[in-house]
Amino acid sequence: MMRNLVAGNWKSNKSFNESKDWLNEIKQHLQSLPENVKVMVAAPAPYLAALAEVKPEGLLLASQTVSATGSGAYTGEFTAEMLKGCGVDFALIGHSERRSMYGESDEIVVDKIQQCLDSNVGVVLCCGESLEIRDAGTHTEFISAQLDSACSNLESIDTRSFVIAYEPIWAIGTGRTASAQQAAEMHDFIRNWATQKFGKDTASKLSILYGGSCKPSNAEELFANENVDGGLIGGASLKVNDFIQIVAAAK
Repeated sequence: MMRNLVAGNWKSNKSFNESKDWLNEIKQHLQSLPENVKVMVAAPAPYLAALAEVKPEGLLLASQTVSATGSGAYTGEFTAEMLKGCGVDFALIGHSERRSMYGESDEIVVDKIQQCLDSNVGVVLCCGESLEIRDAGTHTEFISAQLDSACSNLESIDTRSFVIAYEPIWAIGTGRTASAQQAAEMHDFIRNWATQKFGKDTASKLSILYGGSCKPSNAEELFANENVDGGLIGGASLKVNDFIQIVAAAK
């Protein structure tokens, strides 16, 4: 069983040349990283096909989103099948920015997951609650409802290609910080949810990542909890040196 995974999410950052430089730089570090930690990067969509051809062995490549539909008259969309054909391993689904800025509803999340599963593209399912929900004390109910909806069509999952990432939206860019204890409590809750949904054996193998402003200075404390298996890293993934320190903390 190998749950430990650290995924970088560049969002809409880096030029194409900068993205290639990042891959070349991290290649120098991959062999010296802990053997029990997997590494992933979610690059901007226009770069994916080219990066798949030059990425170092052992680095998983992810798309930051995917179409909820298959092929057809859907201008501007790219399908899970297209991603698979380009050499992409995973897709982020339901990220808080996709939900809040681009109208990605619970129903769309369900469709996107199915599209990925049908095309053998791995899923990184994102969940997280707002400041309003956290302050109301209904965060566990909200996360449970998000996960219930997203996985409503699934009777089982393959933990080699299905990951959950928890994002405390209330602790990102608000001046509030999620403590390691708060992160641990939510990860414990999600692990228990997965046990109820998919059974103890599957839940014990499921990677659950933390996506709330994780950086080199707090990664070790966050990852110390047995149910925090790594991170979905935003800003700190843009610089290889910062990202590598976080990866090392996930061992």
